[in-house]
Amino acid sequence: MPEKIQRNITAIYALAFFQSFMLIVPVIVPFFVDKGLSLAEIFYLQAVFATTIVLLEAPSGYFADLFGRKLALVVGALLHAFGYMLLNFADDLASLMVFEITLGIAMSLLSGADLAILYDTQKSLEENESAEHSQVIANLGFFKSGAEALGALLGGALALISFDLMVLVQSSTAWIVPVLALLIVEPPYRNQANPGARVKLLDILRHLLMRDPILRQIVIAIPLYSLATFLVAWLVQPYWEEQGLSLAIFGLLWFTQSMAVAVANRYGFSIERRFGAPIALIVIGLLPIVGHLGMAWLPGWLGIGMGMLIFVGRGLTQVILVNALNRRVPSEFRATANSFTSFLFRLTFIVSGPVVGYLAETQGLAATLNVLAAAFAVVFVTVMLPLVNQVRSIQQRAAA
Repeated sequence: MPEKIQRNITAIYALAFFQSFMLIVPVIVPFFVDKGLSLAEIFYLQAVFATTIVLLEAPSGYFADLFGRKLALVVGALLHAFGYMLLNFADDLASLMVFEITLGIAMSLLSGADLAILYDTQKSLEENESAEHSQVIANLGFFKSGAEALGALLGGALALISFDLMVLVQSSTAWIVPVLALLIVEPPYRNQANPGARVKLLDILRHLLMRDPILRQIVIAIPLYSLATFLVAWLVQPYWEEQGLSLAIFGLLWFTQSMAVAVANRYGFSIERRFGAPIALIVIGLLPIVGHLGMAWLPGWLGIGMGMLIFVGRGLTQVILVNALNRRVPSEFRATANSFTSFLFRLTFIVSGPVVGYLAETQGLAATLNVLAAAFAVVFVTVMLPLVNQVRSIQQRAAA
């Protein structure tokens, strides 16, 4: 049994890799435009995707905690593969909505369960606490970002030949995900050992939002700083077109963005250890502001380079803030906690996504990027600075 549980680590990393191996992402806006969608309609389509996840995210994480993370992974992986198969036949807004809804259900089931299994796998193997709370998240983020990078190179090359060929290869590789999910063994965790001790959803929300001020700020910060990258991801491809770049270079640029995330994943904890948590948090808070302003005001490759800073911030968020969350929640509702932050992220996108799409369509990209920079300046003052002050206060009390 220990050997099978040990295999979970490799299987989860591989599952995360192939789930994130998305060939269509580096050219997804031109792909949707080729299907007849406007930029505003693309944002509305993503709002449908986000709404699906909002409705299912927290319940799916709770389901995984109660009835098994492996079951959630297997069902989610099958829907993930089926969704990409549907994309071969999608040729209008309605059929693309079916694709997005199927993928949204899949992601809601997969989200949080993979990380929860990794944490509990290492606990069952009796690895040390520091390894549990740092290297697991760093490695998982690195594999996901590396998959996005490699997928971007191959997807960009296939798109030059044919969008249909790109989708066919994407839908074929998606079936690797459910195969890997079946290899996973459910590790023991508290709810399994004592079903009568299952935690109620209301108790989980109280723990996340009321008992610990730092945990509450982290729960708020994760979705907002995840939103920074997600919004710009749908603007960056039209931005590249506006800079006069051809579709041929999109894959290489997306590869570079994904590698920026991967490197930040890899060295995020080193930055936190060397400079301290407050400085790391300030950097996370400032990068979206600087990145959006750089894209809005600097021409050509300078603006493109400044936009990469937003993706560096994504990598730091994925390891530093997500680790801070998981370190502060108990095993029995870890999947629910991770799903809840994803739920909040999707909820904020439902509100902001269509607005950003409308602004980009009517006011232009530069104006939209300036608005986003101003919005994240407000987030920095109202969310990140209070979190920094709370962390500093704890450090000062500990030193005293």
